[in-house]
Amino acid sequence: MVLKNVCQYTFTARRNVGFFYFNTREYMDLEQQQMRCDWASKDPAYLPYHDTIWGVPVYDNQALFAKLCLDGQQAGLSWLTILKRQKNYEMAFHQFDPYKIAQFTESNIEDLLQNSGIIRNRRKIESIIKNAKAFIQLAEEGIEFSDFIWSTVNYKTIVNHYENLADVPATSKESDMLAEKLKKAGFSFAGSTICYAFMQAVGLVNDHLTTCFRHQELKQV
Repeated sequence: MVLKNVCQYTFTARRNVGFFYFNTREYMDLEQQQMRCDWASKDPAYLPYHDTIWGVPVYDNQALFAKLCLDGQQAGLSWLTILKRQKNYEMAFHQFDPYKIAQFTESNIEDLLQNSGIIRNRRKIESIIKNAKAFIQLAEEGIEFSDFIWSTVNYKTIVNHYENLADVPATSKESDMLAEKLKKAGFSFAGSTICYAFMQAVGLVNDHLTTCFRHQELKQV
């Protein structure tokens, strides 16, 4: 993989939430020969996301909070819908700083409902605010959000060995456990299906297909 060279000119690190943005066309030209998970070829925006973000272990508290909130926004939709709006969400929600989000008022919510760059669903917008308050409550109790999340898998990535996309589950006993923990802690839009998608994305689970070049790479992380 020529990721080191690609890094120099096709994307910029967003340190605050741990995500990256790419010149997708250039990246596709460089990486079109790699074997990947089937879903990565469904849209150009998926390609760099699949290759450099999805499944990479994330330990930063705020990055994990951001991803959980973004995954919650895809309920009833698709991740691609949210991925294409991610920059807009970051601008609208102060780079997912939970302490700033927790101060949002009804006036802020009304403004967000007029923001065409995000999903204008009141319950989903309010869930991010609720989640920010739950995040802060955990912090005040001395609980690091990263520990809260990673303890679900005993701080070790679960490596699965699926050959076909159809074999990948939508939930697991671990995602059930995490969903229950989050609910008790006051988080919303974090059911087991959302939690499993979140776990896949932030590296609690390695669900890259065994035919995908990233499966083996991430086993070595």
